[in-house]
Amino acid sequence: MKRAKQAARQYKVSGKEASSMILRYIRKKITEQIKAVASIILYLLLFQTIVLGTPITQASVIALGVAMVILGLSFFMEGLLLGIMPMGEEIGIRLPQKTGIRTILIIAFILGVGATFAEPAIGILKAAGSSVSAWQAPLLFLLLNKYSAHLVAAVGFGVGIALILGMFRFLKGHSLKPYIYVLISLLLALSLYAYLDPNLRHLLGLAWDCGGVTTGPVTVPLVLALGIGISHVANKGGDNTEGGFGVVTMASLVPVIAVLALGIFFSFKVPPPMPDAQFFSPDNPSNLYLFEDEQAMRDYAIGNAGHKAQLQLFANSEAKLSGYVAELGRNPARVRSVFGSQQAFRAWLMLNGTNALKDEYHDLLSTNSGDGTLPELPKGDIRSFIRRNVVNASRAIIPLSIFLLIVLYAVLRERLGRPDEVLLGLTFAVIGMAIFSGGIELGLSKIGDQVGSNLPVSFASMEFPERQELVRDFDESMINSALSPDGSRQRFFYYEDSGKIITVPYAPENHDSAQKLYRYIPTRGPLFGQHPYSMAGILVVLLFAFIMGYSATLAEPALNALGLTVEDLTVGAFRKSQLILSVAVGVGAGMTLGVAKIIWNLPLFWLLGPLYVLLLVFTRFSTEEFVNIGWDSAGVTTGPITVPLVLSMGLGIGSQVGVVEGFGILSLASACPIISVLGMGLYVNHKRRVYMQEYEPETYEIKPEELSL
Repeated sequence: MKRAKQAARQYKVSGKEASSMILRYIRKKITEQIKAVASIILYLLLFQTIVLGTPITQASVIALGVAMVILGLSFFMEGLLLGIMPMGEEIGIRLPQKTGIRTILIIAFILGVGATFAEPAIGILKAAGSSVSAWQAPLLFLLLNKYSAHLVAAVGFGVGIALILGMFRFLKGHSLKPYIYVLISLLLALSLYAYLDPNLRHLLGLAWDCGGVTTGPVTVPLVLALGIGISHVANKGGDNTEGGFGVVTMASLVPVIAVLALGIFFSFKVPPPMPDAQFFSPDNPSNLYLFEDEQAMRDYAIGNAGHKAQLQLFANSEAKLSGYVAELGRNPARVRSVFGSQQAFRAWLMLNGTNALKDEYHDLLSTNSGDGTLPELPKGDIRSFIRRNVVNASRAIIPLSIFLLIVLYAVLRERLGRPDEVLLGLTFAVIGMAIFSGGIELGLSKIGDQVGSNLPVSFASMEFPERQELVRDFDESMINSALSPDGSRQRFFYYEDSGKIITVPYAPENHDSAQKLYRYIPTRGPLFGQHPYSMAGILVVLLFAFIMGYSATLAEPALNALGLTVEDLTVGAFRKSQLILSVAVGVGAGMTLGVAKIIWNLPLFWLLGPLYVLLLVFTRFSTEEFVNIGWDSAGVTTGPITVPLVLSMGLGIGSQVGVVEGFGILSLASACPIISVLGMGLYVNHKRRVYMQEYEPETYEIKPEELSL
């Protein structure tokens, strides 16, 4: 009674003291997120500016985005701890005590779907659609653009099925190994089928990357809370050392199957990959299926396809095409949507515009003002930017929260201990996710794309369209010729760039003789080595990828918690430092392999296939505890900061080296740490067996004569 009174005692503090306590708490939480974000952001910025010698474009916008990421993640994680996690933990404990197996599985499925929609990084999948070419990868383009909601739904459905399998496994006390054997075998078979199909082949990287996107800060804690509660009850309160482990593995494998199944379904409705002129030809009516309507298809072709392909949509009439572009150019919002920047619109006018169209936009063509991308958030769009992110955050958090409350009150007949605290947490979660999503859009995606786009300058010559300038009063008299040893002539002219006189190769397509304009696009590279694709330059990029993966993993707070758990479960045989090192090295190696895949355009199947076959062998000879730990360790490597950066960086590298898509880095960065952890586990178990054999007490046989003595 006395203890209860002491617990119920309330302490009054002044307003000044309360404000000071709140500010200290806020400062602590924001500092934690700064520590998690700062190292990898600084690494990317310093590498681009110092090693690559390329300035950061839109630095103020990126700085605002990074600040939003830190603030948003602070709010979101606090809201998660105060609002969502208490409900998830309560459900995990009470559900198996008060309901049957059918109810448990239904609730687990719905919870898995809802948690996926609430993942902050899931929105990056929708933003990745602009980097994929419709005619080179029609199926991938369809799922990332028109049917992006179907893609997210498939991922959520996969996580829901994974939770059903995980809960069923806990209730029945099954080993994780059979589930891994079945899932990996099915995945490898589907991946082989996809590799042999020209359209599905380009979906493989996205499908496997979706497995990493699902295991974020919302899904993993909820899944573990439910898994630990059910495994504890299924074990009748005993000390179940495997409780909660393994379900994260299924949550990262089953969504891959779901996305591949979705791709197979739509693969029969889209045309095969083909050249852009053939794709937009009237003889290919199936191309319209990839777009919302005919205007969307025309806008996409004008902003991305070649001139010959654009003409196909206007009955090969230059006049009709020019009239359409003239009307488009009078609407700044459509210019931003179709071209992305004034420079891109100006480049189109110079390359493809008729004289009449050039005369109409003479002011734009004759001035360098307005260079760079159009403002990311013009005054008219700030309100829509805020509304979009708030609505998306509300759609992600509120339905999940309502479902958790329904389960607690209607199914379990339980009450929340602190409803006001939970409500505050849910408010924080919505606010945090809205700010964080905006920060990804303005900051993380941009810096990842910039670094990825600039990395190839290490081993190849690259153009920098964002720094292009218009040379006025340019005429033929300024062009010189250089004679090559083989007798061919190379045309060039002299140009003053940043106070230096340089020679610029003459490109006829950049010269508008009627307007007396020349579009000068600076080029750089290769920085390391004298020839394109020099091994020295490629090694620099691969080393960059390894260090990024290694350092980003060390910054993941979930890895430290997993290391402590593993050290306890193995009674110190597998130390926390060993696990952290194993996972970090594995992620670094996986990212290195992923970047190599993009640079050399290697088939993802022939990288993932051998890795997972090796994983099946390791799993066969590993103990159950290390199988659970090793396969779940991949889930802690894909945090809310790593996923957007890695995906954006991969797409940026892919756009510069000319590959169809830049997915796959995340999947390889998830597979390699499983290999390293299971390998370390086999080594630890081997040492433990040797130790036990060496120090096993010797048995001494007592002879009868000794007994008589």
